Amino acid sequence: MLIVPKVIQLVIENYHYDEITAAKEFYESKTYSLLEEAETKLWHLSPLTLFNMFDEEKKTGKITFPEEAWL
Repeated sequence: MLIVPKVIQLVIENYHYDEITAAKEFYESKTYSLLEEAETKLWHLSPLTLFNMFDEEKKTGKITFPEEAWL
C-alpha cells in the first residue's frame, strides 16, 4: 500500500487544495520529513493517522506522536 498518495488525498479533501498544492504542502512538512526517517517507524501508521499529524502541524506548529507510533 502506498501511504503518501492516500495522505495527499486526505489533504485535498480536508484543505480543498488542488493535487499539486496538497502534495507540496505534505512533502514540505515536518510530518513527511519524519516519515522518511526509518527509525521513527511512522511508515506503519495509517494514512489517516499521518494526516492527523500533518493537520496538527499545520494548525499548531507541533506534532504529537500517537501511541501506536512507539510500538
